[in-house]
Amino acid sequence: DRDAIERLRAARPTAVNLAWGVDQAAASDDPLATALRIRDDDIAACLAMGARGAELLEGDRLRIMTVCNTGALAAVERGTALGVVQTLHERGRLAEVLALETRPLLQGARLTAWELGRMGAPHRLLADSAGPYLLSRGGVDAVLIGADRIAANGDTANKIGSYALALGAERAGVPFYVVAPESTIDAATPTGDHIAIEDRGPDEIVSIRGVRLAPEGTGAVNPAFDVTPHDLITAIVTERRVIRP
Repeated sequence: DRDAIERLRAARPTAVNLAWGVDQAAASDDPLATALRIRDDDIAACLAMGARGAELLEGDRLRIMTVCNTGALAAVERGTALGVVQTLHERGRLAEVLALETRPLLQGARLTAWELGRMGAPHRLLADSAGPYLLSRGGVDAVLIGADRIAANGDTANKIGSYALALGAERAGVPFYVVAPESTIDAATPTGDHIAIEDRGPDEIVSIRGVRLAPEGTGAVNPAFDVTPHDLITAIVTERRVIRP
């Protein structure tokens, strides 16, 4: 049903991969076979991104900072930015991951920390607002993030808090990498100014799991994503190439 397809495509306006996958399935005579092919391609892409990203990073015993969740829970296996982390860990090159808790839905605390613990990778959580300060103190070797949509010029939409990390990394001289599959690059979107940013309701900010934090009558501004300009990005790592915007 065309209406159902369009509703699904529009469910996440900032992210491009959902619409891409829906279009792939809708155009197929065998949607299940197409879904299985997309699954297999995603597994191969995550392995390739993990290897390419690990080879790009220099040094041993690396301390990595990240935001949101970019692991197997956000992909099929391994993930994007967290796939690089897993490869570093498997090769004995990971000292620690500093994971932002990722307010308001706490994907870093709930999901990334769980995945890191499952893989046995050393990690600590930090408040989102602490990220730029910790970068300024030194000792962080790289920031790795995923992406929901990458514009043709390299501007990158990702979970809210990514832009602040990029600014802090640029000021501190810490390399800032985006790890995402080729399907996240939207050639039809020229710059980040053309990316629709999803604004969510105030309840995510003023309460947590039904417990009210702010006084009644207090509103909230809740953009779910932000856009990091391409000139703050050291490189974009995909399954096929390394792009330096």
